[in-house]
Amino acid sequence: MRRTLIKSATIISMDDGLGDFVAGDLLVEGNRIVDLRPEIDLGSGAIETEILDGEGRIVIPGLINAHMHTWQTALRGFAANWTLPEYFRRMHAGLATVFRPDDIYIATLVGALNQINSGVTTLVDWCHNNPTPDHTDAAVRGLIESGIRAAFFHGSPKPEPKPGEPHFSEMPHPRREVERLLAGPFADQNGLVTLGLAILGPHYSTLDVAMHDFRLAREFNLIASMHQGGGPAKTLGGWEKLIEAGLVGPGVNIVHGNDLPDDLLQRLVDLGVSFSVTPENEMIQGHGFPITGRLLQRGVRPTIGIDLESVLAGDLFSAGRVALSMQRALDNAEARKTGGTIPATTTIPVREALRWVTTEGARMLGREDQIGSLTPGKLADLVIINASDLNLFPVHDPVATVVMQTSLANIEAVMIGGSWKKRNGRLLVDGLDHKKELLAQSGRRLVQDIERQERAA
Repeated sequence: MRRTLIKSATIISMDDGLGDFVAGDLLVEGNRIVDLRPEIDLGSGAIETEILDGEGRIVIPGLINAHMHTWQTALRGFAANWTLPEYFRRMHAGLATVFRPDDIYIATLVGALNQINSGVTTLVDWCHNNPTPDHTDAAVRGLIESGIRAAFFHGSPKPEPKPGEPHFSEMPHPRREVERLLAGPFADQNGLVTLGLAILGPHYSTLDVAMHDFRLAREFNLIASMHQGGGPAKTLGGWEKLIEAGLVGPGVNIVHGNDLPDDLLQRLVDLGVSFSVTPENEMIQGHGFPITGRLLQRGVRPTIGIDLESVLAGDLFSAGRVALSMQRALDNAEARKTGGTIPATTTIPVREALRWVTTEGARMLGREDQIGSLTPGKLADLVIINASDLNLFPVHDPVATVVMQTSLANIEAVMIGGSWKKRNGRLLVDGLDHKKELLAQSGRRLVQDIERQERAA
């Protein structure tokens, strides 16, 4: 059995019962954390153990990216100047239609590897460009090959209908495909990669489809995640009807939610719905201000996602920092408006933002007993930050250092399930240059194909 002991590190456990350690030891056996305390003595005759000197290092739980469309990795930056309506037209009705399974595979693989490189150990891959089972299988293959822990949220494409075809909003989530996946790559729902549903929800589907999809997710005990917002709703009063039918509760995940009225937001919170905020992309594309503060006022916390690497960087540290900064700015502006002065102290401490990208992500996935904190007994998903780096040193408040100053450059090591995926600042993957070239080839072909298609039209 593999065993690793990290000694004399600053450890931010994110476990309220354990707290933090200015100089602590953490022991991993196999795929789990087995001990965490100020000093661990292995004694004589102990089994062979790799011992790491953690001095000058900060150890945190692996980050959890709660929402990303990883299939768009080959189009990085291509949509940076698009508003949401442009994105719908040019991505879903355009570029998405020329993706081949190999495009999905390489985008998902390289996108997931970049998440590991950036300190993410669990990725919620919201895959909604899978017109065939081959596209779906290619995405799943990419996730598995990357070695990341992932929740594959199976969605459906959003093209403009051809003559005689129904609109995508009228098409229920495919039961046969869910059954196929659960009998195949997701037969073990406790594996490294698990299944969820990326459904349309009442904002983007008819009521009949929404009812069908919510019931399907409940039948198979899968998370039902959906976008909410971005133009007028397809089904007015849809949420109220779903609530009346008893279909809304824990296991339902809303992404964005910027336009939810206060009374409905409160009902959804009371029912145990989780919320995933993608702050940077929401502000860029026109969704509206992130609902971070509106959730905190109601006693719940958001999870944080990247959303689109076709628009912005896949850096979850930055996304958490944007969410924190944006909400502090809104709070400060409200204080000036109502009281004529800046608040006496900050409205949101930095530890809150670290919760959004660790423990809250685990809670949203229903896996808070397995991941999200450095608690003995949980899976060994962790990140080592080199706090001796020029941009971090000296460290006065380790949590502030992590949330407000850490970047990709400081991620020294990443462990997932007890296995190192990054060491000494280097991603442990073979043939990375070849994978990058395949990604570049895919991106070039996708752009060329859609430009040819647009010229022909």
